[in-house]
Amino acid sequence: MSGAKVGFVSLGCPKALVDSERILTQLRSDGYEIVPSYETADLVVVNTCGFLESAREESLDAIGEALERHGRVIVTGCLGAAGEEIRKAYPDVLDVSGPQQYHRVVDAVRAHAPAPQTHDPRLDLVPPQGIKLTPRHYAYVKIAEGCNHRCSFCIIPSMRGRLASRDPGEILDEVRCLVDAGVRELLIIAQDTSAYGLDLKNRTAFWGPRPLRANLTGLCRALAQFGVWVRLHYVYPYPHVDEIIPLMADGGILPYLDVPLQHGSPRILKAMRRPAATQDTLARIRAWRDICPELVLRSSFIVGFPGETETDFEMLLEFLQQAQLDRVGCFRYSPVSGAAANALPGSVPEEIKEQRWHRFMQVQAQISARKLAARVGTTMELIVDAVAGEELVCRGHGDAPEIDGNVFVTTGAAAAPGDIIHARITGSGDYDLYGERGDQQ
Repeated sequence: MSGAKVGFVSLGCPKALVDSERILTQLRSDGYEIVPSYETADLVVVNTCGFLESAREESLDAIGEALERHGRVIVTGCLGAAGEEIRKAYPDVLDVSGPQQYHRVVDAVRAHAPAPQTHDPRLDLVPPQGIKLTPRHYAYVKIAEGCNHRCSFCIIPSMRGRLASRDPGEILDEVRCLVDAGVRELLIIAQDTSAYGLDLKNRTAFWGPRPLRANLTGLCRALAQFGVWVRLHYVYPYPHVDEIIPLMADGGILPYLDVPLQHGSPRILKAMRRPAATQDTLARIRAWRDICPELVLRSSFIVGFPGETETDFEMLLEFLQQAQLDRVGCFRYSPVSGAAANALPGSVPEEIKEQRWHRFMQVQAQISARKLAARVGTTMELIVDAVAGEELVCRGHGDAPEIDGNVFVTTGAAAAPGDIIHARITGSGDYDLYGERGDQQ
């Protein structure tokens, strides 16, 4: 056995995807070949998700499939924090580690499938930006690990620990490598992106000779200098986020914020251990839009949380109508093993959750359709994700990859993924836009 070939299964959110990229980069640096099939691998690594019960089941199924089809499996990731559960279900796994335990995963691979002796790091080159699992033109950049919140429905802090911000110079070095490699869009992520730097006490750092404040505002100002799209995800509506909105209005970073609001009822927000001042949130949204009218807001909500009454749900719908958010995701509440919310009274029947989810999505679809219809007749700057025959699959400033809508553009000239083009919008639906090609930048 050469021990040089590793199969990899990556599950979960973009933050887990970044973890997978980091592990793969180290393995490739060690001389391992990353292969796409069970049949050609010497062992398989499964990076799991363990947040929702459905994600835990998917992860367990993926481990079982890898064991059945290959037999030599290393498990890591969020579900790996529940090592006893995995060992009980699958005692034959070679090793189990939790999230962010990159060195543990690599050491386990080395122990069970030694790297080839012929590896020469001077010849077997790894790109400076590392191994990426996203298309070449966009990349996720994780600026912090962990979270200091204690939301009752979430167990992320117990899995990933407290907030640990990365050094800003290290982040900017990574960004420089990505931009030099052709990345046109940076997706900035963390468990709580807006908390970046709080643990660093907003100290002054340096990137080369240049001083840099180790907080979100300072980081965003530095990122704006790279001349690429910068998109912020998982931003709580803290007051200091107000400082970033003028940078969006000036075109430094994209006028887009992903703000996880979760509900509109103060009573339910309190039970979730979330900020419950919905009127303050609405006032902040109005102020942001006054400064940056082009601002696109995405959020996520939970229906069917324990104790949610019809009155609470109606308050959520009213909040939607007042907030007029552009992009919204909605989840039916699902118990998470180890979460404090499991002990709350007032379990909502599954059929009620389903009804409320459909009602929620119907209201939001109407809001989304109205907002998109207002784009018809305008010209938009777009990034090309794919070429499908006579059509370009694109996204605008208000569209994050995979979770938001698309702009489908009739081709008028050659284009490739990553190109920035302009298109005149000719039609709209509930979530997508349609356009005709304009001049290419």
